[in-house]
Amino acid sequence: MTAVGHAGRAAELAGWAAALRPGDLPDRVVALARSQVLSQLAAIRTGLTHPLGRRLVSAFGEPLQRDPARSAAVLAGLGSWLNLDDTAYAGHLSNSTVATPLAYARARGLDGAAFLTAVVAANECAARVTAAATLGPFRGQTAAHTSLVGGVAGRLHCAGAPAATWTHALGLALTMPPWTLTHGFLSGDARVLSALTPVRAAMDACDAAEAGLTAAADVLEHPEGFLARFAVVPLPEAVAAGLGRRWHTDTLSFKVRPGGPGVDTAVDCALRLRRELPDADFGEGVEEVLVETSRYTTYVGRLADQHGHGPDTPASVLPLSVPYAVATALLTGDLSVADFTEPAVRDPRRWALAARVRLVEDPGMTDDLLASAAPFGAAVRQAGGRAVEWLASFAGRDAARRTAAAPPEETFEAATKHTGSRVTVRWGQGRTATARRDVPIGAAGEETRARHGELVREKFRKAGGPDEAAALCARLEELSAGELAALAEGALGGV
Repeated sequence: MTAVGHAGRAAELAGWAAALRPGDLPDRVVALARSQVLSQLAAIRTGLTHPLGRRLVSAFGEPLQRDPARSAAVLAGLGSWLNLDDTAYAGHLSNSTVATPLAYARARGLDGAAFLTAVVAANECAARVTAAATLGPFRGQTAAHTSLVGGVAGRLHCAGAPAATWTHALGLALTMPPWTLTHGFLSGDARVLSALTPVRAAMDACDAAEAGLTAAADVLEHPEGFLARFAVVPLPEAVAAGLGRRWHTDTLSFKVRPGGPGVDTAVDCALRLRRELPDADFGEGVEEVLVETSRYTTYVGRLADQHGHGPDTPASVLPLSVPYAVATALLTGDLSVADFTEPAVRDPRRWALAARVRLVEDPGMTDDLLASAAPFGAAVRQAGGRAVEWLASFAGRDAARRTAAAPPEETFEAATKHTGSRVTVRWGQGRTATARRDVPIGAAGEETRARHGELVREKFRKAGGPDEAAALCARLEELSAGELAALAEGALGGV
């Protein structure tokens, strides 16, 4: 066994992340992380405007408060549950990887460069552990361990903690990780706590490690460790693969409007049809709205339908509902946080049109989904033949074999996230209109790499964020400690 094997995968990752400095970050990664921060600040502002966000603040306090551990948890909770948080291969990162460094950079008086480096370090740690468990039972926000690892890494990088402390904090956190119950996640309001709870646990693990408590060094890869329980096909090699070369931050996708997996492109298409046909009747005259999409979206759609379809649908489910989102976009020409609360959710026209929205799988879009890095294609290619049985139950054996046979990515510089949709509206007398989009606006891909700064500034503006805060974020790595504090206060003030 190698020295790394004796030390454990967590120690290898911790050693690299603890030593990460601003000069180690490629310019493109800095630019993506800068956009990630502004995008997540927009998500947090949006969460504050929703009734459930206000209840969260009533329970746990304001997002910026004196105790950074509590602040980190509240920031994580506010930014998560409306699906406005940014994703990557692998995981919903920003709830912990932006929220925790923001709270601790503010408390410790760190400058922008130190804060931004902590965000990237947290991204890389959280994404890699999530990737190692991607071929398993949890995906997206149900994978609470993403926020657990991101919280540990984000706090300890801000603290300048030694790698040994990181290793023990990660080990302590991953010894008793949250196990999400899907029924509870999609019923009631528990989903609002999906990022807050693991970030709070991460803060406890850091406190314990800083006080000298130790953890098993091999908690990730041990036969009775984390991956053995949280992955059907464990990928321990993903934890440290290509450190400093294979940047998971390159795979960031930015959410430009609320909505769960696969909702994005269907709404993109609906809004395009609305713009191109301003005089069309998108109400009672519509006979059917056909949404052709990948198996990933149809799977999420079936899951959401099990938990309600109508005005009394739980608030945690609504952002996952393709029919409701598409109907809203066609009728109103937009989709915003206001559409997920009253009076919008009581609008009978929306539910009447949503009842005529039909989801079907397009096999070609499923193939495109598997060929992209996110949400799990990269994991399948890294696993190779080990992934065939797992993927066969989702996409069929032929598709599983094709995907697993492809070589894994050396880097993620050209990463994509194909969650495509084709939306066809059918009226009487045979009239139809169709729009298609393969990569959501803001998702990982060539277009987003070229204009993510513009996209997130518009998202922040729509969330009511002040121009002064956006301007500060545009030069985040140059900010003094005072300017960074002003950015946090300005970005989240006045909600």
